[in-house]
Amino acid sequence: MPDSPRVVSEKATLRTSLLARRAARSPADRDTAARALAAALADRVAGAGVAAAYVPAAEEPGHGHLVAVLAARVGRLLLPVVPPRGRELSWAEHDGRFTTGRFGLLEPAAPPQPAAALGRADVVVVPALAVGRDGTRLGRGGGYYDRALAWARPDAVLVAVLFDGELLDAVPAGEHDRRVPAVVTPSAGWQQLGRA
Repeated sequence: MPDSPRVVSEKATLRTSLLARRAARSPADRDTAARALAAALADRVAGAGVAAAYVPAAEEPGHGHLVAVLAARVGRLLLPVVPPRGRELSWAEHDGRFTTGRFGLLEPAAPPQPAAALGRADVVVVPALAVGRDGTRLGRGGGYYDRALAWARPDAVLVAVLFDGELLDAVPAGEHDRRVPAVVTPSAGWQQLGRA
């Protein structure tokens, strides 16, 4: 079921504000935040057999550090592959090689596996523009991760990666929006949230 017009409008307004704040961050601020985020995640995911994450773009939290740190701490790391058409992510095992995919995003060069491969992950690190204290996640609006998280195991650890100031009291949500039980921010590290 699509979001109501009110929710669509609220999400669009919040996304515009959050994206502008991210664009205004200096490269040095982004790098400092990325190092802190990677360190906080490394301690919590160490020893996981399989983790799934993503390759952060330059303006996203974790850029330049997230993938390398996770790959060094887990048995296998799955990264998303955006399909040429449609909105269901495939997954490929990280082997150190990347290619440029749809939307100009870096993706693993290994052969893609079906969407159900996410079900093997013990930990799923999720991108977000903001998360509410109840776990409501605001993404970029394509619905890729809301669809992908349907494949996650019920016992998998789900965590969103944010800059400071992106954990909000509330985030507009529709019925299809998937919640996350935890976030990681540069200053506060790993934080468990309310109902997920």
